[in-house]
Amino acid sequence: MRTLQGRRVLVTGAASGIGLECARAFARRGANLVISDINATALEGLRREVTGIGVACLAQPCDVTSEESVAALAAAVHAEGPLDVLVNNAGIAYLGRFEEMKLDWWRRTFDVNVLGVVHCTQAFLPAMRAAGGERKIVNVASLAGVAPAPNMSAYAASKHAVIGLSEVLAMELHDSSVSVLVVCPGIINTNIINATGMIAPGISAAQLQKLQHYYVEHGCLPDVVAEGIVQSVLADDQYLFVGPAARVGAIAARLSRRLTRWLTLRGARDSGYLP
Repeated sequence: MRTLQGRRVLVTGAASGIGLECARAFARRGANLVISDINATALEGLRREVTGIGVACLAQPCDVTSEESVAALAAAVHAEGPLDVLVNNAGIAYLGRFEEMKLDWWRRTFDVNVLGVVHCTQAFLPAMRAAGGERKIVNVASLAGVAPAPNMSAYAASKHAVIGLSEVLAMELHDSSVSVLVVCPGIINTNIINATGMIAPGISAAQLQKLQHYYVEHGCLPDVVAEGIVQSVLADDQYLFVGPAARVGAIAARLSRRLTRWLTLRGARDSGYLP
């Protein structure tokens, strides 16, 4: 994919964080956007922003956990043709010890983080493959899917699942012009750890404040991830480890699990993942 000019790019979870910055980054390179999120008000503001750049933008609220909602989005998209790039970005995170994690939290995490990817890929991949030409599926996983920290069991498990799903997709699509990019961000300063209702009771206010401060001080902004994704799409990369600790964490996990756990536990106390 030599250029993004005139390409059609769908970004899920586009109302904030990495998704918002992805939409902006693709728009700056002339891509025509489809943006989706459950936050309709924020979507409309983003639509006005990117159309001001001079690109087309379809903004449609969508709940990626719902087959019907994703099907409606796909119908609107396919009325104008197939996608060139699908960015499966929508995601949530619960913070807390495994023993505090309610089954409802597990189900909700997997519904959004894993089945959201499944629903969107099933809805858009057939038309992308049939259309021919270089096209890309971008699945936003996390360093937590490779080298997780304590107090994120459901999130880490869901992102590990995204990586496994992406590996299978890449192999099944090896003889097609559709390829897969797996994105594993490290410490990224977004609102994902600030969401109300996503924190277990065992996480104290002081611990949460310490963790939030750590992300501000040591994390990078989501636009770094977005720029990395754009460059990796153009370069036809298979993996992108981006942001503080991402590449180091991935290498450490491959070299020694024992060492990685030791380093992570030490860092977890400094960051606030552990009291």
